Parts: sequence; structure tokens; C-alpha cells
Amino acid sequence: MTDSKHHFIPYGRQSIDDEDIQAVVDVLKSDYLTTGPAVDNFEKKVANYVGVKYAVAFSNGTAALHSACFAADIGVGDEVITTPMTFVASANCILYQGAKPVFADIDPQTYNIDPNKIKEKITDRTKAIIPVDFTGQPVKLDEIIKIAEEFNLVVIEDAAHAIGATYKESRVGSIADMTMFSFHPVKHITTGEGGIITTNNKDLYEKLTQFRTHGITRDKSLLKENHGPWYYEMQFLGYNYRMTDIQAALGASQIDKLDKFIERRRNIVDQYNKGFSNMNEVINPYQETDGNSSWHLYVIKLNKDLLSIDRKHFFEELRQASIGVNVHYIPVHLQPYYQELGYKKGDYPYAEELYEQIITLPLFPAMTDEDVEYVIDTVKNIAIKPR
Repeated sequence: MTDSKHHFIPYGRQSIDDEDIQAVVDVLKSDYLTTGPAVDNFEKKVANYVGVKYAVAFSNGTAALHSACFAADIGVGDEVITTPMTFVASANCILYQGAKPVFADIDPQTYNIDPNKIKEKITDRTKAIIPVDFTGQPVKLDEIIKIAEEFNLVVIEDAAHAIGATYKESRVGSIADMTMFSFHPVKHITTGEGGIITTNNKDLYEKLTQFRTHGITRDKSLLKENHGPWYYEMQFLGYNYRMTDIQAALGASQIDKLDKFIERRRNIVDQYNKGFSNMNEVINPYQETDGNSSWHLYVIKLNKDLLSIDRKHFFEELRQASIGVNVHYIPVHLQPYYQELGYKKGDYPYAEELYEQIITLPLFPAMTDEDVEYVIDTVKNIAIKPR
């Protein structure tokens, strides 16, 4: 039975314990509050976790993506291919550099960008590809990297949803030229706001580090002049995109729990999959055989041919039952700003059709089995209720 008195279940929520709180308190009592030893420690932990040489932390995931576009020398006149089925930041970071986002439609089965569609969109102006691991499901990285090598393109993987995911036995974050993870509170681990870029490329690492600090360096080997120990140079126009030690201390404490969080997410997904397995009204999300998703989101697709209720009313009834459902995402090219830039409805039919049919159900480690059963029962009752 649905029960409007049930406690509210958000679609995502951070899991913070006393250990995390103590880590932040320790920094508050220390000499450093902004970028200091805690940021360095967090970067090393993330780099070790995904298996790369370098990680550079930023104030948020969008700042990290923008910095990656800068490091890849993306600029005016360039084109960068990404998916329309993502949060606006995946495309906005291209605009920040004066370049043009070019969307490639999704694979209707996986909901991820379709490598074949990427190939169709390449021109002599294409500089990079920003594939997005939608919901935590890794994109077909081997196919995308092969295309990138063929056309000499940079791959910036937007893995905001996918820390802890694996692709063909390798950790996401260790495969693309640069990979971005986000630490917003609904993600797997949080720093409040925050993002990071992982890479094995030293040149990219140095550019990223300098870009997040106004384009300033104190590295003696990079200075054009040297007036003394106080001397620094601003060598290009960077931004203040630094992470604080307060945020990094929280992140470093959280990453120790990441595998446990992901295990719980996968348990919940198994429960959902089982719960909806005998229903034709609801289509479970696709599970990639090559990649092991870290399950940031659980997105169901409504079979509109079998339902006597539309998505809007389905969504509203779930909300009325205290289930904080959401929709991920409104395709980027449908946003008013992008429409003004000339992108049109009808350009990416698979993304648009998917958007009309999806609802994101709650998924976070602190959900109880009872919460999950309540969501399953409520979805079933709404789907089969005679109108």
C-alpha cells in the first residue's frame, strides 16, 4: 500500500558519520583552511584509488571540466562532441572556452552517447570528445578512444556519476586522457561541493594546477624571471577554482568508505531489479556487460503503451507518497539558452524520446530495505491502478 505518511525519501543523499565530522573539525583547528596539506592528501588518495599518477582537486565538478577543456587547448573555433543526455555542465564547459558543443545522440539501449554517432559528427574543427557515464554506467571507452586516436582528439571523460565504476577490469578515471569526478552531496562521496580531474599526463597535470590558481605559478623551473623567494608569475588567465582543506578533509574521510557505499548501492539496485522484473509497465535500466556501474542513479523507463497514466502524473503521485523522485535529464539542447544558440527540438530523437519516459528513483546508501520495498510497492500500485 502507498502511504502518504511515510517519511520522505529523497532521490539522493550524503552519508556523513562522526569520523567525517571529526576530519573536518581537525582541519578547522589546524593552520590551513584553504588549499593546503589536506587537498594534497585527498588528491593522492583519489589518484591511488583509480590508479593514476595525478589528480587535481577543484571547487566543483563544473570548474574541473572547464579546467580540463583549458588544459586540452580547446578554444575559439574548435568543436567538442558530447551527449545531450546530461547535466548542462558537460556542454557549458565547452562554451566557457569559446568553442562549440556538438551533440551526438545516445544509444537507446544504454542511454550513453553512441560511438557511431560520434564518428558522424567529426569535422576538421573537432578537438575533443566529452563522453558522459550516465547514471554511473561507463561509456564504451575502447570504441571512443579508438575514434579519438584515429582523429587525434582528446578524451575528457565526464565521470561525475561513475567514481568506483570499472570498465573491462580498469577503474574509470584511469582510461581517458582526463577524467572528471564530482563530489556534490548526491554523488557517491561528497566534499560539499567539489570536483577532481585524474590524468597520467604530466603536462596536463601542470596546466590544471596552474589554471585553478589564477594562472599563477611559483615553480622556479617555469618562471620567466626570478626577483627572489617571494616571486610568482601569472602566465595566463586562470581562475580561482581551488578546493579548500575543509572540503578535502571530508573527501579523504569519505573515500575510505566508497567501496562500502557502492556495494550498498548495488544491493539496492538488485532489489529494484527483482521488484520490477515481472512488470512490463516499467523498464529497468540497462546493465553493461563490459562495465560495472557504480550506480549513481536508478532510472526507470515507463512503457507508455501499457500505462493509463502519463509521466507527469506518475511523478506527482510518487511525490505525494513521499518519494523524492526526479528526472535526469532534460536534454541540454532543449534548454532556452541552447535554443537561442540554434540547437533545435528534433535534432536528437533518441535523447528526446528517452527524456519523455524516464523517472529517477531514490538510491543512496542509507536507504533501508524497507524504504526500497516501499518505493517498489508504490511504483507498482501507481502503474497498475485502474483509472
